[in-house]
Amino acid sequence: MKIALTTSLWVALFSTTATAQAVPSAEAPRQPSLTDIVERAEALDQLETLIIARDGEILVEKGFRGHSTDAPTNIKSASKSIISALVGIAIDKGLIEGTDQKMTSLLNDRLPENADARIHDITIGNLLSMQAGLGRTSGANYGRWVSNSDWVRAALAQPFVGEPGGGMLYSTGNTHLLSAILTRVGRRSTLGLAREWLAPVRNFAIADWMRDPQGIYLGGNQMAMSPKSMLAFGELYRNGGKAGGQQVISQEWIEASWRPRTRSVFHDDQYGYGWFMADMAGHRVNYAWGHGGQMIYVVSSLDLTTIMTSAEGQGSARNGHRDNLHDLMRDIITVTKVETEGQG
Repeated sequence: MKIALTTSLWVALFSTTATAQAVPSAEAPRQPSLTDIVERAEALDQLETLIIARDGEILVEKGFRGHSTDAPTNIKSASKSIISALVGIAIDKGLIEGTDQKMTSLLNDRLPENADARIHDITIGNLLSMQAGLGRTSGANYGRWVSNSDWVRAALAQPFVGEPGGGMLYSTGNTHLLSAILTRVGRRSTLGLAREWLAPVRNFAIADWMRDPQGIYLGGNQMAMSPKSMLAFGELYRNGGKAGGQQVISQEWIEASWRPRTRSVFHDDQYGYGWFMADMAGHRVNYAWGHGGQMIYVVSSLDLTTIMTSAEGQGSARNGHRDNLHDLMRDIITVTKVETEGQG
């Protein structure tokens, strides 16, 4: 019923009715506005905050039903994009050789006994692009994985259900292995590395983050950030990795992260290094996505960054909420494009 009501409101706001089409008028149809977008967003009862920024200027900043854009929220798997950024910085610093480096060269002492020989073929890039071939530790398998006393070893002990470099097997275990690698090569916690390496990014802050039983921060989940901090991170990528007059992340890494490498079996969008990508309203959109609907959308062609956070306890794929957010993003692009052309 809620989805049906949402759809009706959308039609009322953005559709030209048959009656209107039948009546001649000298006036052009009214273009949707940002006000319409906010009304549409507020009608999505799972959506909690919305920020729209163009060329660094915030056009819309709204919290719905008592939620604030300054309050930390669990960004869930959207944090995989942050793990990717840290890996890129580690490569730039020479702490990791590159995406072709074998994972076991950095975690060989954590391997289970009698490990499948294919484990030595997994690269850093395979972990980033969810192409390790190991059984998934996300979805229905997540609870069983985190009930282990050693999450790194448990991730490495997953049976092979694919080949390294093969199809996408989305798994938080992969990004947790990257967190363990970052902790090892950086000689400090992943949180410590994030705070040091991303310090030039104004307003970026990680408020809280879960650790595993060995004290390693959970790579790719259970990270708390405010929507404002999410915006700061998205803007870092939109600006080619520059912040505070410094090149925080190399442009080459951003391009590598946004290069399609595989495709999701769940919704057919492409995936790079910690980022999804899709075409929306005629524009390439790179986005981070967390369970429940925690979104960082970057549309470089329009200098557009949009943040959406949602109730974390509810899913977003099966109940249609993610599709609603994508529809909202498409119309944000349309409105932004119209306003940009109007200014030209």
